[in-house]
Amino acid sequence: MPDAAVPALVAWQSFYVIIGSSSAALTGLMFVVVTLLPEARLAASAPDDAISAFSTPTVVHFCAALLVSATLTAPWTALSPAGWVVASTGVAGLGYACMVVVRVHRQKDYQPVVEDWIWHTILPFVAYGAVIAGGLLLSQQRPTGALFSVATATLLMLFVGIHNAWDTVTYLALQRLKSTREAKQESNHDSGSASRPSRHARKS
Repeated sequence: MPDAAVPALVAWQSFYVIIGSSSAALTGLMFVVVTLLPEARLAASAPDDAISAFSTPTVVHFCAALLVSATLTAPWTALSPAGWVVASTGVAGLGYACMVVVRVHRQKDYQPVVEDWIWHTILPFVAYGAVIAGGLLLSQQRPTGALFSVATATLLMLFVGIHNAWDTVTYLALQRLKSTREAKQESNHDSGSASRPSRHARKS
């Protein structure tokens, strides 16, 4: 970071490099997971509403953490512009979190439990709200509390994304295992029926 950068941001550079790198790597892994979706969707008959409610937000949370990290490692010469960018990111994330709540209510394929509501709706609201608060404080030249607030929020977004990604992966794995077992049972049943002669054939 150049010498013209704000010293308060310099102290957090390593932290945001770690968060940003982790978010980018996990986003790439989510694209790998998406390649498993077609088979799992056929097995579970999952509509697009369920995917957009429970899988897509995970990538958005990772990208939001990456955006905040990139913003706060940029060579700013003043805190206010960085604060407004961070606050705007939080507002956009909060708006998206509202859309996720609507999508969760709209989809009918899966009935969310308490844990789902906490990780997919409540915690993202908390994280993006903290980003907004931290951005506003940063724009008012109050870096200490602002940067701790934003750091906590980005870390929370990362953990939420990891948890939800793990839920997606385990769900897909279980659905693939279930479909494989059902296909094997049907195959065994069909082969067994074909190998047994009918009553009419035995009598003749």
